[in-house]
Formats: sequence, structure tokens, C-alpha cells
Amino acid sequence: MLKKQTNSNRGEKIASKVQTLVAQILQHDFADDSLISGVSLVGAESHGGMQFVKLFFYARENVEATQKRLDEITKMVRFALAQKINQKYVPEIRFVYDDTLERADRIEELLNNLEK
Repeated sequence: MLKKQTNSNRGEKIASKVQTLVAQILQHDFADDSLISGVSLVGAESHGGMQFVKLFFYARENVEATQKRLDEITKMVRFALAQKINQKYVPEIRFVYDDTLERADRIEELLNNLEK
């Protein structure tokens, strides 16, 4: 008996699709919002059997206020996503700040200090 082959990349594909669509929604529907217009979506992860997508964002300024504003508009963004996504179910979404650039700058600073 052959084992049913599963598509292990399906979650990644859905997360990527959600990231792209949400970026378009933020750019189009929230262009006038000064906090949201400075947001870049830099990654996405799918969890819970593709029922949940974590969207990683980067903002240069006022990260706490930006996180709060993104939390406030999550329901509106998910509703707009439901209009665009071609799936039976729309995953829950959550915005999480990505501090990779700050950590990279800190590591570079530490390495430069070692050279001195």
C-alpha cells in the first residue's frame, strides 16, 4: 500500500500568498495612515494546519505604536483578505515585529569593538 503523499510546502505557499495579499491591502487601504505606510512585511509563517499565519513586519520608527495600530486593524485586514484569497477558509493573522536588522547591527557593532 502506497502512503499518501502530502504537500509539505503548502503551508509555506499559503503564508507567502497571505503575506503578498496583506502587503497589498496595507499599501492600498491604509496608505493615509502614517504608522502603517512605514510598515514592510518581511516574512510569514503558517501554523496550526494553515489556520493561522504569523506575519513579520519591520518599521523604522515607533515600533510599539505601529504594533498597537496593526493589532487594531487586524480584523479589517482579515476581512479584506477574505475578499482576495481563493480559499475556503481565511487564516487568522497576527503581526509580529521582526528585529533581525537591529540584531545584525548589534552583532556588527560587537565585532567592530573586538577589532579595536
